[in-house]
Amino acid sequence: MSDMKKAKELREISDSDLKERVNILAAEGMKLRFQKATMQLTNTARVGQVKREIACIKTILNERG
Repeated sequence: MSDMKKAKELREISDSDLKERVNILAAEGMKLRFQKATMQLTNTARVGQVKREIACIKTILNERG
């Protein structure tokens, strides 16, 4: 899925749902960092995907005010 399409879909979601999604992704990011530290991380690309998605959601929330 392209980033533009994903951003457009995220803009249709309510603020409270986006904040909840950020919390879920932050928890996943923490879990991934622990897996990386213990050499158990299998999908290294997922770390970057989580960071980018959090950044995109936070940008959308900041645009809304």
